[in-house]
Amino acid sequence: MRKQLLILFLISVLGAGAFDSVAQETNSDNLPIDGLFEKKHVVNREPVPYPSIREADVLWAKKVWRVIDLREKMNLPLYYPTTPMDDRYSLIDLILKGVLGKQGDGVLGDVTAYSALSDDEFKIPLESEDDVLETMGAGTETVLIEQEDGPPIEQEVVKGAQTLQVKQVMVKEIWYFDRNYSRLDVRIVGLCPIREYVEEGMENVEGAGDGGVVKRQAFWVYFPEVRDLFAQHEVFNPMNDSQRRSFDDIFIKRYFGSYIVKEANVFDNRTIEDYTVGKEAILESKRIEQEIFQWEHDLWKF
Repeated sequence: MRKQLLILFLISVLGAGAFDSVAQETNSDNLPIDGLFEKKHVVNREPVPYPSIREADVLWAKKVWRVIDLREKMNLPLYYPTTPMDDRYSLIDLILKGVLGKQGDGVLGDVTAYSALSDDEFKIPLESEDDVLETMGAGTETVLIEQEDGPPIEQEVVKGAQTLQVKQVMVKEIWYFDRNYSRLDVRIVGLCPIREYVEEGMENVEGAGDGGVVKRQAFWVYFPEVRDLFAQHEVFNPMNDSQRRSFDDIFIKRYFGSYIVKEANVFDNRTIEDYTVGKEAILESKRIEQEIFQWEHDLWKF
């Protein structure tokens, strides 16, 4: 009996010591939770897989390009925060995180960036960190530094990626009717950040905006490749702090405002602004959207 009591006593002492050491280790490693609970819903998510599509089941398809203007009220959660904070990123910062990986080690991330100079068919990947940063306006520039006693002097300044210049994002997508599911659906193919900035000497150049404002496509990313990253990062929800949607939710569920700028055409490169401007361009964009909607509507009789 005494031997059994001694064994139970030793087990309880050793167990309490082990529990105490684990508790101390846990308390030293964990930081205070900034909220009501530890967030696990979004950070551990995986994107919902696409339904399979057979070529024989696609009766109709139309490829369109649309622009998301990040300055619109509905799209502001994609533009802010302009500087990464806590677990929140803007859309362009998150894309660059996936493309560049850990900056400085010379190894790119898991998301491939493709050149936007030639086409939008994901043919020419950008092979180095410098190539990616160059498309985002990084580099050196010469500025004049005022002197208290003497003329200003020139000095070279190193610029990082100009993420604040990304005011629009182009979306390449395909609308299609799948007879297997008997519904019209859409599949996003790629995303392309568009920089908008003022360039000196461009005031009178054809194609530049008022005051020398230039719009330039940075690079393309293949959307299915970036979905894993998007699914694990949340977007601010102005209506409910406890229900944050992921970036993948925003695009898959179409929680963004946009307008069509191009549809597949016989010229293969003609945008709406190439053949009409102003109010007519807006009406042409709406006409293409209505054509897509009407195609599905005409399939059924009510």
